[in-house]
Amino acid sequence: MAHFDAPAPLLPVLIDRQSRWLAEKPALVCDDVRWTWGEFGARLRRFAAALSASGISPGDRVLVVMSNGPEMVEAMFGALRAGACVVPLNVSVAPSAMAAMVEDSGAAAVIVSEEHRAQFAPSRHGGVRLWLVADGQQRASAPPPAPWTAYAPWLTRPVDDRHVEHIARLEIAPDALCNIIYSSGTTGIPKGIAHDHRRRIDWAHSIALALRYDSRAVTLCPIGLYSNISWVSMLSTFVVGGTLVIERQFDPAAVLRSITAHRVTHGSLVPIIVQRLLEAPEFASADLSSLRALMCCGSPLPPPVKLRALRDFGCAFIELYGLTEGVITTLDPEDAAGRESSVGKPLPGTDLLLLDEQDRPVAPGGSGEIVARGHITMVGYYNRPDVDAESSWRDPDGRLWFRTGDIGRLDEQRFLYIVDRKKDMIISGGQNIYPADIEAVAAAHPEVAEVAVIGIKSSKWGETPYAVVVPRRSTDDEEHLASELRDWINARVGRQQRIAGVAIAAGLPRNPNGKILKRELRRAYASLESLVA
Repeated sequence: MAHFDAPAPLLPVLIDRQSRWLAEKPALVCDDVRWTWGEFGARLRRFAAALSASGISPGDRVLVVMSNGPEMVEAMFGALRAGACVVPLNVSVAPSAMAAMVEDSGAAAVIVSEEHRAQFAPSRHGGVRLWLVADGQQRASAPPPAPWTAYAPWLTRPVDDRHVEHIARLEIAPDALCNIIYSSGTTGIPKGIAHDHRRRIDWAHSIALALRYDSRAVTLCPIGLYSNISWVSMLSTFVVGGTLVIERQFDPAAVLRSITAHRVTHGSLVPIIVQRLLEAPEFASADLSSLRALMCCGSPLPPPVKLRALRDFGCAFIELYGLTEGVITTLDPEDAAGRESSVGKPLPGTDLLLLDEQDRPVAPGGSGEIVARGHITMVGYYNRPDVDAESSWRDPDGRLWFRTGDIGRLDEQRFLYIVDRKKDMIISGGQNIYPADIEAVAAAHPEVAEVAVIGIKSSKWGETPYAVVVPRRSTDDEEHLASELRDWINARVGRQQRIAGVAIAAGLPRNPNGKILKRELRRAYASLESLVA
């Protein structure tokens, strides 16, 4: 038994200690807002005490639907400081998806930006005890309608000392849930990816090391802070005691100005952002000399864009393959020459195998489904033992591995290459889109007999959804029907799920068991790439 009790600090304790020892150092910058680490820590403790005073207890789920800004960082990490589990949601999904996720998570509190308040109907969610709405610009306005409470007055009102003392003494268990990030879209049963505190802090340390973070880090966050990609930036920066630079929205010229003005060193990007930065008129004259490492993930980079990024950003440009579930590989720039299409090797502590269709390890040089095992893998899907079972493979020694659903191959030096996706997920602009969600909406149209949604290559988004529809009756004007269906579907799905178009077909290819063969559809409609932006 150890003489000194020295448990590894979890994220809330780590941030607390950074706020004491780095009190004067900048922690967060957003427009004119600047918080030192001392101010950041104090704000999180105050937020946590206010949650406690509002009846939110350790283990409760706090759902956050906010636009990028200081308040969102404060709400998410203040909730963690209170021992709650934070549930950040993509702001672009449809209200029906929001409602499903409120119920699935069993949220005790919902915190939104004013512009997203209309997406919720509080009367439908009797289990929610606290409804907070933040006005990020702090404009004077009338109080929000009940049961909503204005964020700023709620946060600044006096709190009984017992709640302050409770937060100061609170100990969070390593196996307590840290966050739930939903991977599902608008319909069907939501699928929440759950991480506990121990795995999340291990994830943060591992990824910060792989992406070359240290105490000098000044990290740009141009992507929605609900995204696990932004959590890469935030947690890596917190681990090393760096500075976050939050962009309220992505604009290429503004991002390039921020890099110069704040001497940004690090950032987490997606392919569309990389491409738009490289193509921006201001790129050639921008001072990017402060950059030390940029990471790109979400979908494969087109080879020409990747080659230019490696050359023109003037820093370590690292492509990352990863799943929110906790599987990560990186391709270091020193290894990129001659293997630009590789996604590298797994982070230290993670192991990978490739399995054939009979779940047997593939021979060297062969392709197979990627399965992974390691200390940063999620706890599981929240309240979804059925999905846990589907996504698990047990090896001959009885150990469980996570099925990624992606097909890969390893070269002779064991660098990983992604060959295809076993699952039909579409990655558009770095966001995961599930065809089944769009198909469920499209199938409700009275003229739709069958529908399959596939990903079509897009020069702008990497991929974009496209629907192949078998109509209930033939028509002499397929173009008109396709246009009508596209508009009808896009009016009912989330912004990022909108389809680029509709193809009218006489039937869908199926295997003997009746399963639609989407690979054949992708092949048949590959020529649409030239028609899709």
